[in-house]
This record gives sequence, C-alpha cells and structure tokens, in this order.
Amino acid sequence: MGAEFMAVLLFICLCLTLMAGFPVAFTLGGVSLLFAAIGSLTGTFEPSFFGALPSRLFGTMNNQTLLAVPLFVFMGVMLEKSRIAEDLLDAMSRLFGGLRGGLAISVCLVGALLAASTGIVGATVVTLGLLALPTMLRRGYDPALATGTLAATGTLGQIIPPSIVLVLLGDVLSSAYQQAQLRMGIFSPKTVTVGDLFIGALLPGLVLVGLYLAYLVGMAIFRPKALPALPPEERGQVSVVQLLTSLVPPLLLIMSVLGSILAGIATPTEAAAVGALGAGILAAFKRQLNLQRLREVAYATTEISAMVFLILIGASIFSLVFRGFGGEDLIHDVFAQLPGGAFTATLLVMLVIFLLGFILDFIEITFVVVPIVGPVLLAMGIDPIWLGVMIALNLQTSFLTPPFGFSLFYLRSVTPSSVPTAAIYRGVLPFIAIQILMLAIAAIWPGLITWLPATLGR
Repeated sequence: MGAEFMAVLLFICLCLTLMAGFPVAFTLGGVSLLFAAIGSLTGTFEPSFFGALPSRLFGTMNNQTLLAVPLFVFMGVMLEKSRIAEDLLDAMSRLFGGLRGGLAISVCLVGALLAASTGIVGATVVTLGLLALPTMLRRGYDPALATGTLAATGTLGQIIPPSIVLVLLGDVLSSAYQQAQLRMGIFSPKTVTVGDLFIGALLPGLVLVGLYLAYLVGMAIFRPKALPALPPEERGQVSVVQLLTSLVPPLLLIMSVLGSILAGIATPTEAAAVGALGAGILAAFKRQLNLQRLREVAYATTEISAMVFLILIGASIFSLVFRGFGGEDLIHDVFAQLPGGAFTATLLVMLVIFLLGFILDFIEITFVVVPIVGPVLLAMGIDPIWLGVMIALNLQTSFLTPPFGFSLFYLRSVTPSSVPTAAIYRGVLPFIAIQILMLAIAAIWPGLITWLPATLGR
C-alpha cells in the first residue's frame, strides 16, 4: 500500500466521516491520527513529521490575524441584538414598499448593509426571516421567491467584507502562498493578507448585490403577481429623520471598519476591535445594552470562536499527515499533467469545491481543501488575491445548495409549516445560478478583483 494511495484514502474517509455527522474538529484530528498510526505500522508515514506539530499549534495560538475572528463575531452578535436590522427594514420597506417587488428589494438592500456590518450568515438569515417573511407571505408574495430572496441575501455576509470566510481564507492562503514561493525557489516571499482579500472582494460583492437586485426587478416586471406592492395604509410614510436615524449608524460603523482598512490606517484585526467597540456603542445608543445582553453576546462569541479554533487545530493535524503521505506532491503531479495548465487546474478545483459545498460547510472546506490545493495553484502562477476571492464566492454557494446549505436550515427554522421545504429549495435555485454567473464574470474579468488592491498599492 503506497503512501500516495494512503493520502487519497485519508481524504475520502475524512469526507465520508464528516458526512456521517461526527464533530468536525475531532473528526479532522482523529481520522488523521488513525491514518498516521496505520502509516507508521506499514512504513508509509514517518512519525517524525509530528515534530512540527507543537510549533504549528503554538503559531496558531499566537496568530494575530485570527484575533479578528472573535472580534468580528462579537460585533455581529451585538448588532443582531441591537435591533438595527429591524429599524433598517422598516425604513426601507416604507421607502420602496409602494413598488412591485419593493419589499424584496428592501430585504436585499438591508441584507447587504447587514453583511457589511456583521458578516454572520445565520444571524442575518434568521433576523430577516422573522422580520420580513410574515409580511411577504401575507401580502401575496410567491413563497419560493420570498424564501429564496431571504436565504440568498443572508449569504452576502460571506463575500462582502468584513467576512469571517475572508479572515479564515486570508490566514490559510498566506501560509499557502509562502509555501508556493519556497517551492519556486523564492526565499524572500511576498505575503497576502486578510486586508488584501477584503479589498479584492469589495467590488465583486457589490456587483453580486446588483445582480440580485436586477433579478428581483426583472421578476417584478415579468411576474408582477409574485411580488405585489404594499398598500399605502400598510407601508405608511417614511420621514427623512427616520431614514437617516436608521441608515447613519450602520453606515458609520461600516466606514469606521472598512474605511480604516482601505485607507491603510488599521489592520483587519485592529479594525475588528474598532467594530466591536462601535457595535457596543450603537447598542447602548439604542438602549439595548445591559449586563444580561452583554453576557449573552460574550457567551455566543466564545462558543463560535472556540469552534473555529478547535477545527483549525484539527485541520493542522490533517494537513501535516496528508503532507507526510506525500499528498501535496501527488496533487502537484496531477495538476501538472492536466491539459490546459493553470486554467484547467483552477476550473477543476472550483468544481470540486462547489460539489463539496453540497455536503460540507465552508469552514471544513477552507481548512481541509484549500491548504491542499492552494500551494499547488499558487505555484502555477495564480494571483493569490484573485484565488482567495474566487474561493470565497464559491464557498458562498455552499450556504444555498441543498441538502446541507446552512442558510436553508436557518430559514427553515423560522418559516411557517405552510411553506414546504421544496419551495425553499426551488426559491434558491435562481440565486445559485446568479452566484455561478458571478464566478464566471470574475473569471473572465479578473481585474474586477485585482484592480482595487493594485490601485491601493496592495
């Protein structure tokens, strides 16, 4: 039994075990250690590889970039509980409610603002579902279209910065980029940062919002009965003061976080700290901050952050064992033999990530697949910022693809039983197609991703 065969078998067994529903972090570490033990007995794995494990784990604990994860999570959870979404949606629905599809357009715009403020998909989907779905169904919106809009809009937090996905991808790709340059004989390697990915993802994120809005406007024109306007007595009037009161606080928060990164004043970690403080100030301003709420936010932040870091530790063990079996060299040889070179290799990786999105979540794919293929693709000359944003766009679809799309689960939990699950699945299909279209646009015009970082000197 060859070492390379063991590497392939390790990856297959890991995916099957994750599909069976076992805890991700323990599965990553446990399956990898089991294969390492078998490899040691069969002579296909050298146990001395584990000598690098303590330094890897210590490096994870001291990684300043990853400090942004709990800070952005804190910011998102705090904003979720400060009723910003409720005020925004109320103001937007009053503004656009008189138009056919106005409520769906309002949901999309509010979702984009929340994505740039929180970056947490679950909180956005559940909040928008609770606030908007009852009204949309009551006013005669097509259930599939209503639920599809809500589920897809909630995923915008995965691509519009600040995004937890981009933070994790930035850390993984930074390591992969250094490995790729060392493989090419470059011993003073360049770096790619989370800030680079934030800047690169900004324009594609805005274009994606524009595509969502174009689809909703098109549906309002060609299927007006599916997106009726709200009657005047229900939408009321929105005053300039109400609109500004709803819009200005989240916009100020977005400007303080993203603006400081774009201007080069702060790193993403420092900007995350500003965002966490700003979210607390907004909650206090809206009289939504007390000791009990602060305790709830801290508990949720600790729980999510602990999950991410535990998965990262398990992924470090998997990466080490996979490399010990020669898996990275195997991937490099396979990609090198593909016709079409880097284009075909990138297309294959994107297809694999898309298909894995049906059965695995974005954290698993980020920590398992990207460390394997990242160094190989980057060594073939792929731009690291372009690759990172393309993977983020691809991972975004994993939240919508049945049967395990997380947005579908989140929305199902707040959707009345009168709306069948099949309607939710049917509703997200056009948005999945839009996301694939966005991937194609970014592939055909890579400057959409790389232009802004290059302009800002990244």
